[in-house]
Amino acid sequence: MAVKSNKRFIHLVLIAGSIVMLLPFAWMLLTSFKTMAESMAFPPTILPDRWMFTNYVDVMFNENTFFALNYLNTIIVTVCRTVGQLLLCSLAAYAIATLYFPGKNVIFLLILSVMMIPNQIVIIPTYILMRDLDWLDTYQALIIPGIASAFGVFLLRQFFMSVPHEINEAARMDGCSLFRIYWKIYIPLSGPALVSLSIFVIMAAWNDFLAPLVLTNSSEMYVLSIAIANFVGEYETNYPQMMAAATLSVIPLIAAFVILQRYFVEGISMTGVKG
Repeated sequence: MAVKSNKRFIHLVLIAGSIVMLLPFAWMLLTSFKTMAESMAFPPTILPDRWMFTNYVDVMFNENTFFALNYLNTIIVTVCRTVGQLLLCSLAAYAIATLYFPGKNVIFLLILSVMMIPNQIVIIPTYILMRDLDWLDTYQALIIPGIASAFGVFLLRQFFMSVPHEINEAARMDGCSLFRIYWKIYIPLSGPALVSLSIFVIMAAWNDFLAPLVLTNSSEMYVLSIAIANFVGEYETNYPQMMAAATLSVIPLIAAFVILQRYFVEGISMTGVKG
């Protein structure tokens, strides 16, 4: 009986925590349907008196904001960075986990040390490099610096280490090349880990603000994070349209997490089996 009471208490706490976490999203969604005057009213109203669906139309098709183009930019950057990290990080992780060469452990420690460096520290060298390559305000500047990560190498290396070494040896005895073993054996087996890394990369690329702010200067090349910030005016902020833009921006992230949630949990539980 005590066990059932404890489970009920735990579920009540989790439900209460979920409600608290969902309140900002509910407020964002409801505000996106309000008028400007209603969003500034005090005391604030919960439900809109008049549902303004036109806020979404104004956000997406306003010629002065380029929001639709910024949305497309974010999709392109996120997809390219995700594919790049899955490919490059998995290749590096495969080499570190399965091959034997001088200095392998030192190289892995150096890769891990990169995880201790905040992104803000490297933003100035990144800007200088992009400037020297004449890549400022281009897709290359938004994509290339983010197509590899030390965390991705570490995550996939941990998963590859859990694959029985006998599989690798048997494949090599059958005449498989290193790349074929990687592509035909390790990649199919590492689906959950790849999905886990994909979710991390998608969230980081979709919400990235500092790098796009520094590396781009035209409205046509902005990403969603900057486009939403630009709704804050010097004298006035259009909160309903800002909330509409924020709502549109979180829909792909929520959809991706709901679709990939099962693989994400499985991947996280399996990446630390063998170190």
